[in-house]
Amino acid sequence: MDKQVILETHERIQPYIHHTPVLTSQGINAIVGARLFFKCENFQKMGAFKMRGATNAILQLTQEQRDRGVVTHSSGNFAQALSLAAKSLGVTAHIVMPENAPQVKKDAVLSYNGLITECESTPEAREAVSQRIADSNGLTFVHPSNDIDVIHGNATACLELLEDYPDLEVVIAPVGGGGLLAGTALAAHHFGQHCKILGGEPFEADDAYRSLLSGTIETNASTRTIADGLRTHLGDINFPILKKHVDSIIRVEEHDIIEAMRLIYQRLKIVVEPSSAVALAAIIKQKADYKNHTIGVILSGGNVDLKALPF
Repeated sequence: MDKQVILETHERIQPYIHHTPVLTSQGINAIVGARLFFKCENFQKMGAFKMRGATNAILQLTQEQRDRGVVTHSSGNFAQALSLAAKSLGVTAHIVMPENAPQVKKDAVLSYNGLITECESTPEAREAVSQRIADSNGLTFVHPSNDIDVIHGNATACLELLEDYPDLEVVIAPVGGGGLLAGTALAAHHFGQHCKILGGEPFEADDAYRSLLSGTIETNASTRTIADGLRTHLGDINFPILKKHVDSIIRVEEHDIIEAMRLIYQRLKIVVEPSSAVALAAIIKQKADYKNHTIGVILSGGNVDLKALPF
């Protein structure tokens, strides 16, 4: 069923998203000892893969739900994605953001007509304020990663990658909230040819790695990682997909992430955020296991503060 749903999702959202390019680098291939193909979601509208899931989620609503509007909580990319998707479809989007979210991200949300409500910087506060706004205004809540329509939208990035390169032996994506990796896993399972599915994750926020080991959703006591997009934890909708389809999650150190990010800037000549670099860092770390393989790498986004680069 997921296979047909992903195909229908791709057709549904195409008018509202970019079909992003795939890049490769002989220099990076030589370093890894494999053939890497980078799906560049940093070139997606609003700069990240999340535009896909946000658009699909809104398109799946009834007209009455669209007329009332949507709400989410996010400190970054999904806040921007839902705001832009809503604007494109004539829907009002309420965005709950922590009070310490970067001003540049708040400005981006405002530029897409998102209506911001600030809250304390805790998961509990985000959820409570979102629920209050949803209840008082009759809004539909759209979760950034633990929503099946969002996951199916996210899956279309890997679908496009496999349409371009059907012989991939491995596909890897970063994992934070789990929405991208779940979508990638579904697409690779249904459209790949015995394709291995990997996740990349920082040691400083390795809840997904621990969750697959324990069989239950784990959380992080702290998340001191430069990969700010990966500080969230899995949900009850995406976790079963990861358990079923993901082969393994590779953890990387902070210096690995920074070096992979630098390598992408130097060799691919593109702007990516630290969370995107985690996937390449993971492949480099485990390159002995994937020598001579053909590997797809999902570069999740490029919304980075250029004044705060780690190199």
